[in-house]
Amino acid sequence: MINRKIKIYHRVALIFVFCLLPGIFANGQSLPVAAPQSVGMSAEKLNQIDALVEKDIADKKLPGAVILVGHKGKVVYRKAFGNRALVPSIEKMTVDTIFDVASLTKSVATATSIMILVERGQIRLNDPIGKFIPKIEDENIKKVTIQQLLTHVSGFAPDFDLREKWTGNDGMLQALNKEKLRQAAGTRFVYSDIGFIVLGEIVERVSKIKLGYFPREEVFEKLGMKNSSFRTDTNLAKTAAVSITSIAPTENIKGQNSYLGSKFEGDEKTGNQMLRGKVHDPTAFRMGGVAGHAGLFSTADDLARFCQMLLNGGILDGKRI
Repeated sequence: MINRKIKIYHRVALIFVFCLLPGIFANGQSLPVAAPQSVGMSAEKLNQIDALVEKDIADKKLPGAVILVGHKGKVVYRKAFGNRALVPSIEKMTVDTIFDVASLTKSVATATSIMILVERGQIRLNDPIGKFIPKIEDENIKKVTIQQLLTHVSGFAPDFDLREKWTGNDGMLQALNKEKLRQAAGTRFVYSDIGFIVLGEIVERVSKIKLGYFPREEVFEKLGMKNSSFRTDTNLAKTAAVSITSIAPTENIKGQNSYLGSKFEGDEKTGNQMLRGKVHDPTAFRMGGVAGHAGLFSTADDLARFCQMLLNGGILDGKRI
């Protein structure tokens, strides 16, 4: 994410390392666990991770982390370090902590949903976005393709102007109509949240299913990613029941308000309450917590299952995505 969006008061790092090859595993939320030596890895070298993470925690670079390493379809290292919360009270990190995974939303939820629609023949990578959002006024933006959005060469800016005060999907579309390409599409890589917000809109328009539901039904449920969802009331009712304390907090309400271009007007106690189970990204927050670029919550184990599916060529536990 761009710098102005990562300055948070209490950041918890989810560090995910996966260097595995296709394998076969039993049904369930977690991949099989194996001794490192059994899959050709060094336990001694893996244990060096401990000191590196503990040093960063001691240096106050992060309060805690969950690290998972896999190889040949097996989990060989899976540990929690430090704390997932510092205020109002300290909470120890656990391996099943649920994180706001921020821009992993782009690849895990949005890009995967787009490629499902491509495989079904409902869209093509070279389709222009004007085909799906015809009310876009700028002719150059209309010609930007799905592939250019996916590869961050669309020409869009990194994000909408955060000083603009809008909410909801209609507000997003109005903001989109104010945008101009910063450079010609296909000429330069610029990491863009806007591009993936547009992709999320296209998923909804083509599938006729809300983005909060499509990846849940087509990806997460099939893969047994039981703790992965956009945090909407309907989604929460259909995912594993979890305590709010199992979700890592991100920033206090007062701090997030500054990203939204407004000054917090409430009392100090309310302003210091931590965002927990609500998306931190300001643009996704304005869109109700569901957007193509951010809003997903997940765990290390769920992400491991997703990665193994990719390495298996789209299959996990006999189910194809």
